[in-house]
Amino acid sequence: MRKIKYKKGRKLQHITLEYTGTHKEHEAEMQLFVYDDADVVEYEKFTVLALNSCFDYTKNNWLNIHGLNDINLIKTIGAHFKLDDFLLADILNTTKRTKLEEQQDVLFFNIKSLLPSENSDNISVEQLSFILKDGILISFQEKRSDFFTHIRERLRTHAGIVRTKKVDYLLYLLLDAVMENFYITLEDEEDKVEELINQTKKEAKPIILEKIENHRDNLNFLKRSIVPLRDSLYYLKTKKDDNDDNGLIQKETFNFFIRLHQKSLELLEQIESDMSALESASNFYFSEQSRKMNEIMKTLTIISAIFIPLTFIVGVYGMNFEYMPELKMKNGYFMVMGIMFLLVIALIIYFKKRRWF
Repeated sequence: MRKIKYKKGRKLQHITLEYTGTHKEHEAEMQLFVYDDADVVEYEKFTVLALNSCFDYTKNNWLNIHGLNDINLIKTIGAHFKLDDFLLADILNTTKRTKLEEQQDVLFFNIKSLLPSENSDNISVEQLSFILKDGILISFQEKRSDFFTHIRERLRTHAGIVRTKKVDYLLYLLLDAVMENFYITLEDEEDKVEELINQTKKEAKPIILEKIENHRDNLNFLKRSIVPLRDSLYYLKTKKDDNDDNGLIQKETFNFFIRLHQKSLELLEQIESDMSALESASNFYFSEQSRKMNEIMKTLTIISAIFIPLTFIVGVYGMNFEYMPELKMKNGYFMVMGIMFLLVIALIIYFKKRRWF
């Protein structure tokens, strides 16, 4: 688990095949589903030795790869399916932004999957990549996770329409599952932001301002992750509007990708709303700090105003003149103290009537 920011990673050549992520302890595993409307075959412990024998190009084939440490495995997969080294480099380089790239017979899609970290205000991230070819979908995950468990179950049980569709519909389901993680992360951020706003109204502590900035960074990261996704989905939307059918995405499937584009817009709108709420919390914090400072200054000013005439009286009788008539009075001390006391009472009453405190 780590807090992710878009930062400058180590410079790599465009075709350098090197995994730049942090999940390097996960051993690479593969799983293959071969399915159609009538049947499904699942290969849980799939190996590269079975690439030629297990794929059925008359049906739909979904190859899911967990772990990107084994560079030779990635090269073998790329060579078997004739994938460009540029695509393989983008799969391994986790510092890249979400992108959609279309080649003659390949559609490449990579996306960041975000989830809230447990017992922390940080966000964990995993990069997922997808290669769509005719009858084949290859997905790459940095580590084993349960993002697609429900989709595998739907394939096994023939639930829904996934087995009646081509692999482009399966790509839609996988992307939709990843986008659900955005909703989970955003909902978690909203709960924390609401709690933070309530804390700010109760007591404006400096630690609250630090938390506000942390959540602002998280929302900014969410936004930077969704914007390129929105643009990629908009590209698919324009292809549908142009009635462009390249064979990889069926015309009837475009409508599902348009739904994803609409979801991305909804997410961005909600993020903007949450950013405004954080901005209000930040302004409230500074307003509360200013109010407290004003209260302190007002109290100190009133105390100073009360003691100014008393200081004047004390200063007068502290002068070293030999002939001061009050100095010889028997009850002079008590009279001056009484006058000073009455003066304080009068000033307090005056300030009260003017509502200065």
